[in-house]
Amino acid sequence: MDNDIIRAESVSYVYKSRTDKDDDLKALSNVNINIEKGQFVVVLGRNGSGKSTLSRLMNALLLPTEGVVYVAGLDTRDENALWEIRRSAGMVFQNPDNQIVGTVVEEDVAFGPENIGVPPEEIRERVDQSLKSVGLFEYRDNAPHLLSGGQKQKVAIAGVLAMKPECIIFDEATSMLDPVGRKEVMHTIKSLNKDDKITIIHITHHMDEAALSDRVIVIEEGSIIMDDTPKRVFSEVENIKSAGLDVPQVTELFNELNKEGCKLPDDILTVEEAFDILRKELLTK
Repeated sequence: MDNDIIRAESVSYVYKSRTDKDDDLKALSNVNINIEKGQFVVVLGRNGSGKSTLSRLMNALLLPTEGVVYVAGLDTRDENALWEIRRSAGMVFQNPDNQIVGTVVEEDVAFGPENIGVPPEEIRERVDQSLKSVGLFEYRDNAPHLLSGGQKQKVAIAGVLAMKPECIIFDEATSMLDPVGRKEVMHTIKSLNKDDKITIIHITHHMDEAALSDRVIVIEEGSIIMDDTPKRVFSEVENIKSAGLDVPQVTELFNELNKEGCKLPDDILTVEEAFDILRKELLTK
């Protein structure tokens, strides 16, 4: 298990009602997950499925009602380990405006390291490197409120990077962005994973983003119902739909073509793959 960055063992979580125990809400039930260092994992689920609750358990913002969550080998229930846990597993949330605290980009990125007592000269180095990693170094003296939504989200990512995390959890971090902003942020996420070897856990409802990952976990009513590669998960079109989710558009297209009698692969995820397959089919006719 030494290669696991996050491990959840028999984890359940209940939101307690302040007025009536009968109104308690069980958000997660007996969840077991091992996420290895360096993976790019996407978590899918309809609204209310428990995916955001799971993301907060991975960062110790919530503690399990039952079971144990380990981050970098540390038990999230250990109050003495909270700083190290949240440094190891940084988090980027949905609304970039709610995460920015500085009036200048580089001040905002420096906020985290300053709060844990990193020496000033090292803070300078971390801020510069983090902004370069997300492509915003030239904006370091700008006011964050003047940036686009995608750029603001990249400032938030840079702030997490400055803490030197092993893992970054994105809780629907692209959901409030326009298509251009989403594309920019996803490019940054992929680069952090492939180039910087940072483990990525991405909670999203965009199927095209899930198709870019190494692994897709599907949650329904607080339980994991699927956990496999994107190709294998999305080839189960009917199971995905029964969980209240969509599949990538090209996967849906090929599924419908196969229903009409075509003999095509059922694990196509991208337009590029679809084009190559259809071109070969046409050339052999």
